Amino acid sequence: MDPTVETVSYDEVAAIADLIKKKLVDTPILGIICGSGLGGLADIVSDPICFPYSELPGFPVSTVAGHVGQFVVGMLGNKYVIIMKGRLHAYEGYSMAKATLPVRVMKLLGVKVLIVTNAAGGINQDYNVGDFMIIKDQLNIPGFVGINPLRGPNDERFGPRFPAMSKAYDREYRKLAKQVAEELGYSHYLREGVYCSLGGPCYETVTECRFLQTAGADAVGMSTCPEVIVACHASMRVLGLSLITNKAIMEYDSDLAANHEEVLETGRKQACVMLKLVSTIAERMVI
Repeated sequence: MDPTVETVSYDEVAAIADLIKKKLVDTPILGIICGSGLGGLADIVSDPICFPYSELPGFPVSTVAGHVGQFVVGMLGNKYVIIMKGRLHAYEGYSMAKATLPVRVMKLLGVKVLIVTNAAGGINQDYNVGDFMIIKDQLNIPGFVGINPLRGPNDERFGPRFPAMSKAYDREYRKLAKQVAEELGYSHYLREGVYCSLGGPCYETVTECRFLQTAGADAVGMSTCPEVIVACHASMRVLGLSLITNKAIMEYDSDLAANHEEVLETGRKQACVMLKLVSTIAERMVI
Protein backbone atom coordinates (compact mmCIF):
# COMPACT_ATOMS: atom_id res chain seq x y z
CA MET A 1 0.00 0.00 0.00
CA ASP A 2 1.20 3.50 -0.80
CA PRO A 3 2.09 4.95 2.65
CA THR A 4 1.01 8.44 1.60
CA VAL A 5 -2.62 7.37 1.18
CA GLU A 6 -3.04 4.75 3.92
CA THR A 7 -5.96 5.68 6.15
CA VAL A 8 -7.12 4.68 9.63
CA SER A 9 -10.82 3.95 10.03
CA TYR A 10 -13.06 5.38 12.71
CA ASP A 11 -13.82 1.87 13.93
CA GLU A 12 -10.11 1.10 14.39
CA VAL A 13 -9.64 4.23 16.47
CA ALA A 14 -12.82 3.60 18.46
CA ALA A 15 -11.69 0.06 19.33
CA ILE A 16 -8.44 1.39 20.83
CA ALA A 17 -10.22 4.20 22.68
CA ASP A 18 -12.82 1.80 24.09
CA LEU A 19 -10.11 -0.51 25.42
CA ILE A 20 -8.44 2.40 27.22
CA LYS A 21 -11.71 3.83 28.54
CA LYS A 22 -12.51 0.61 30.42
CA LYS A 23 -9.57 1.26 32.80
CA LEU A 24 -10.02 5.00 33.32
CA VAL A 25 -11.62 6.64 36.35
CA ASP A 26 -12.47 9.89 34.54
CA THR A 27 -12.42 11.54 31.11
CA PRO A 28 -9.05 13.05 30.16
CA ILE A 29 -9.67 16.53 28.77
CA LEU A 30 -6.02 17.43 28.21
CA GLY A 31 -3.59 15.51 26.02
CA ILE A 32 0.18 16.03 26.03
CA ILE A 33 2.74 14.73 23.53
CA CYS A 34 6.30 14.49 24.85
CA GLY A 35 9.19 15.16 22.47
CA SER A 36 12.68 13.61 22.49
CA GLY A 37 14.13 13.56 25.99
CA LEU A 38 11.02 15.20 27.49
CA GLY A 39 9.14 12.09 28.62
CA GLY A 40 9.80 12.92 32.29
CA LEU A 41 6.52 14.82 32.31
CA ALA A 42 4.71 11.49 32.44
CA ASP A 43 6.69 10.52 35.54
CA ILE A 44 5.12 13.25 37.68
CA VAL A 45 1.53 12.15 36.98
CA SER A 46 -0.20 10.90 40.13
CA ASP A 47 -2.08 7.58 40.19
CA PRO A 48 -0.83 6.73 36.69
CA ILE A 49 -2.36 4.08 34.47
CA CYS A 50 0.01 3.01 31.69
CA PHE A 51 -0.93 1.66 28.27
CA PRO A 52 2.11 0.40 26.30
CA TYR A 53 1.56 0.93 22.58
CA SER A 54 2.52 -2.69 21.96
CA GLU A 55 -0.55 -3.83 23.92
CA LEU A 56 -3.05 -1.73 21.95
CA PRO A 57 -4.60 -3.42 18.88
CA GLY A 58 -3.21 -2.12 15.60
CA PHE A 59 -1.20 0.60 17.35
CA PRO A 60 2.28 1.49 16.04
CA VAL A 61 5.23 1.32 18.44
CA SER A 62 7.98 3.89 19.04
CA THR A 63 11.41 2.85 17.76
CA VAL A 64 13.46 5.99 18.53
CA ALA A 65 15.77 6.51 21.53
CA GLY A 66 14.16 8.87 24.03
CA HIS A 67 10.63 7.72 23.15
CA VAL A 68 9.44 5.02 25.57
CA GLY A 69 6.21 4.21 23.75
CA GLN A 70 3.19 4.32 26.05
CA PHE A 71 0.17 6.35 27.05
CA VAL A 72 0.17 7.48 30.68
CA VAL A 73 -3.16 8.61 32.17
CA GLY A 74 -3.60 10.27 35.56
CA MET A 75 -3.70 13.55 37.45
CA LEU A 76 -1.30 16.34 36.53
CA GLY A 77 -2.04 19.04 39.07
CA ASN A 78 -5.77 19.68 38.81
CA LYS A 79 -6.27 18.05 35.39
CA TYR A 80 -6.96 14.45 34.43
CA VAL A 81 -4.60 14.04 31.48
CA ILE A 82 -3.37 11.54 28.92
CA ILE A 83 0.31 11.81 28.02
CA MET A 84 2.14 10.27 25.09
CA LYS A 85 5.49 9.19 26.52
CA GLY A 86 7.09 8.75 23.14
CA ARG A 87 5.62 9.88 19.83
CA LEU A 88 5.51 8.27 16.41
CA HIS A 89 7.19 9.53 13.24
CA ALA A 90 6.65 8.90 9.55
CA TYR A 91 10.39 8.28 9.10
CA GLU A 92 10.03 5.14 11.24
CA GLY A 93 8.13 3.67 8.32
CA TYR A 94 4.62 4.63 9.34
CA SER A 95 2.14 6.45 7.16
CA MET A 96 1.08 9.91 8.29
CA ALA A 97 -2.29 8.41 9.21
CA LYS A 98 -0.62 5.82 11.48
CA ALA A 99 1.84 8.32 12.97
CA THR A 100 -1.03 10.58 14.02
CA LEU A 101 -3.33 7.79 15.21
CA PRO A 102 -2.69 8.68 18.89
CA VAL A 103 -4.24 12.13 18.41
CA ARG A 104 -7.42 10.56 17.04
CA VAL A 105 -7.51 8.16 19.99
CA MET A 106 -7.18 11.13 22.35
CA LYS A 107 -10.10 12.83 20.64
CA LEU A 108 -12.37 9.81 21.10
CA LEU A 109 -11.33 9.61 24.75
CA GLY A 110 -12.64 13.15 25.28
CA VAL A 111 -9.52 15.31 24.95
CA LYS A 112 -10.33 18.91 24.08
CA VAL A 113 -6.88 20.52 24.33
CA LEU A 114 -3.53 19.23 23.09
CA ILE A 115 -0.13 20.38 24.34
CA VAL A 116 2.55 19.23 21.92
CA THR A 117 6.25 19.46 22.75
CA ASN A 118 9.28 18.70 20.64
CA ALA A 119 13.04 18.96 20.43
CA ALA A 120 14.06 21.24 17.58
CA GLY A 121 17.04 22.80 15.89
CA GLY A 122 17.34 26.56 16.06
CA ILE A 123 17.15 28.10 12.60
CA ASN A 124 16.81 31.59 14.05
CA GLN A 125 20.39 32.53 14.87
CA ASP A 126 19.24 34.61 17.85
CA TYR A 127 18.06 31.42 19.57
CA ASN A 128 20.33 29.62 22.05
CA VAL A 129 20.55 25.96 22.98
CA GLY A 130 18.20 25.43 25.93
CA ASP A 131 15.68 28.08 24.87
CA PHE A 132 11.96 27.28 24.73
CA MET A 133 9.93 28.47 21.76
CA ILE A 134 6.18 28.96 21.89
CA ILE A 135 4.98 27.89 18.47
CA LYS A 136 2.85 30.58 16.84
CA ASP A 137 2.58 28.93 13.40
CA GLN A 138 3.96 26.02 11.43
CA LEU A 139 5.56 25.25 8.09
CA ASN A 140 4.71 21.70 7.00
CA ILE A 141 7.13 20.98 4.17
CA PRO A 142 5.96 17.39 3.43
CA GLY A 143 2.46 18.79 2.98
CA PHE A 144 3.71 20.79 0.00
CA VAL A 145 3.95 17.52 -1.96
CA GLY A 146 0.74 15.99 -0.62
CA ILE A 147 2.15 14.05 2.34
CA ASN A 148 -0.63 14.93 4.74
CA PRO A 149 -2.33 12.88 7.48
CA LEU A 150 -5.75 13.92 6.14
CA ARG A 151 -5.10 12.56 2.65
CA GLY A 152 -7.67 10.03 1.53
CA PRO A 153 -11.42 9.71 2.15
CA ASN A 154 -12.68 12.02 4.89
CA ASP A 155 -14.82 10.72 7.75
CA GLU A 156 -16.94 13.58 9.09
CA ARG A 157 -16.96 11.93 12.52
CA PHE A 158 -13.31 12.95 12.80
CA GLY A 159 -13.70 16.41 11.28
CA PRO A 160 -14.42 18.45 8.11
CA ARG A 161 -12.91 17.79 4.70
CA PHE A 162 -11.08 21.14 4.58
CA PRO A 163 -10.02 22.27 8.08
CA ALA A 164 -8.54 25.77 8.43
CA MET A 165 -4.98 25.95 9.79
CA SER A 166 -4.50 29.73 10.04
CA LYS A 167 -5.30 29.66 13.77
CA ALA A 168 -3.81 26.28 14.60
CA TYR A 169 -1.96 27.45 17.72
CA ASP A 170 -4.36 28.91 20.25
CA ARG A 171 -3.72 32.60 20.93
CA GLU A 172 -5.09 32.50 24.48
CA TYR A 173 -2.86 29.59 25.47
CA ARG A 174 0.20 31.22 23.88
CA LYS A 175 -0.48 34.27 26.03
CA LEU A 176 -0.86 32.06 29.10
CA ALA A 177 2.47 30.35 28.35
CA LYS A 178 4.23 33.71 28.26
CA GLN A 179 2.64 34.75 31.55
CA VAL A 180 3.62 31.50 33.27
CA ALA A 181 7.18 31.67 31.97
CA GLU A 182 7.53 35.22 33.28
CA GLU A 183 6.12 34.28 36.70
CA LEU A 184 8.51 31.32 36.96
CA GLY A 185 11.50 33.45 35.99
CA TYR A 186 12.01 31.70 32.66
CA SER A 187 11.55 34.73 30.40
CA HIS A 188 15.22 34.68 29.38
CA TYR A 189 14.67 31.18 27.94
CA LEU A 190 11.45 32.01 26.12
CA ARG A 191 10.99 32.72 22.42
CA GLU A 192 7.99 32.70 20.08
CA GLY A 193 8.27 31.63 16.49
CA VAL A 194 7.47 29.36 13.56
CA TYR A 195 8.15 25.62 13.71
CA CYS A 196 9.02 23.79 10.50
CA SER A 197 8.59 20.04 10.05
CA LEU A 198 10.67 18.00 7.61
CA GLY A 199 10.41 14.30 6.86
CA GLY A 200 13.70 13.16 8.43
CA PRO A 201 15.42 11.09 9.65
CA CYS A 202 18.56 12.85 8.41
CA TYR A 203 19.41 16.28 9.79
CA GLU A 204 19.31 19.24 7.43
CA THR A 205 22.01 20.39 5.04
CA VAL A 206 23.40 23.91 5.27
CA THR A 207 21.50 24.93 2.14
CA GLU A 208 18.26 23.49 3.51
CA CYS A 209 18.73 25.45 6.75
CA ARG A 210 19.34 28.64 4.81
CA PHE A 211 16.25 27.97 2.71
CA LEU A 212 14.11 27.45 5.82
CA GLN A 213 15.44 30.65 7.36
CA THR A 214 14.44 32.55 4.20
CA ALA A 215 11.01 30.87 4.29
CA GLY A 216 10.36 32.21 7.79
CA ALA A 217 11.11 29.21 10.01
CA ASP A 218 12.63 29.78 13.45
CA ALA A 219 13.03 26.13 14.45
CA VAL A 220 13.05 22.82 12.60
CA GLY A 221 12.23 19.23 13.52
CA MET A 222 10.73 15.98 12.25
CA SER A 223 7.35 15.89 13.98
CA THR A 224 4.49 17.98 15.38
CA CYS A 225 2.98 19.48 12.22
CA PRO A 226 1.09 16.30 11.24
CA GLU A 227 -0.20 15.87 14.81
CA VAL A 228 -1.37 19.47 14.94
CA ILE A 229 -3.14 19.09 11.59
CA VAL A 230 -5.09 16.12 12.96
CA ALA A 231 -5.81 17.97 16.22
CA CYS A 232 -7.22 20.95 14.30
CA HIS A 233 -9.23 18.57 12.13
CA ALA A 234 -10.73 17.25 15.38
CA SER A 235 -11.45 20.79 16.69
CA MET A 236 -8.89 20.59 19.49
CA ARG A 237 -7.22 23.70 20.84
CA VAL A 238 -3.44 23.44 20.60
CA LEU A 239 -0.42 24.80 22.44
CA GLY A 240 2.99 23.95 21.01
CA LEU A 241 6.40 24.26 22.71
CA SER A 242 9.80 23.53 21.19
CA LEU A 243 12.98 22.96 23.19
CA ILE A 244 15.92 24.26 21.15
CA THR A 245 18.43 21.44 21.48
CA ASN A 246 20.99 22.55 18.89
CA LYS A 247 21.69 25.45 16.58
CA ALA A 248 21.26 24.80 12.89
CA ILE A 249 24.52 24.84 10.97
CA MET A 250 24.43 27.74 8.54
CA GLU A 251 28.05 27.83 7.29
CA TYR A 252 29.30 25.47 4.60
CA ASP A 253 32.77 25.05 6.08
CA SER A 254 31.65 24.45 9.67
CA ASP A 255 33.19 21.49 11.50
CA LEU A 256 30.04 21.03 13.59
CA ALA A 257 27.38 18.37 12.98
CA ALA A 258 23.97 17.73 14.57
CA ASN A 259 23.44 14.43 16.39
CA HIS A 260 20.65 12.77 18.36
CA GLU A 261 22.69 12.37 21.55
CA GLU A 262 23.07 16.16 21.68
CA VAL A 263 19.29 16.44 21.44
CA LEU A 264 18.73 14.01 24.29
CA GLU A 265 21.41 15.62 26.47
CA THR A 266 19.85 19.08 26.14
CA GLY A 267 16.49 17.52 26.98
CA ARG A 268 17.97 16.04 30.14
CA LYS A 269 19.58 19.32 31.18
CA GLN A 270 16.41 21.37 30.66
CA ALA A 271 13.98 18.70 31.85
CA CYS A 272 13.21 20.34 35.20
CA VAL A 273 12.52 23.67 33.52
CA MET A 274 10.26 22.09 30.90
CA LEU A 275 8.42 20.00 33.51
CA LYS A 276 7.70 23.02 35.67
CA LEU A 277 6.67 25.16 32.70
CA VAL A 278 4.32 22.64 31.10
CA SER A 279 2.79 21.39 34.36
CA THR A 280 2.08 24.95 35.53
CA ILE A 281 0.57 25.91 32.17
CA ALA A 282 -1.60 22.78 32.28
CA GLU A 283 -2.85 23.59 35.76
CA ARG A 284 -3.73 27.16 34.77
CA MET A 285 -5.51 26.26 31.53
CA VAL A 286 -9.21 26.93 31.34
CA ILE A 287 -10.73 24.13 29.25
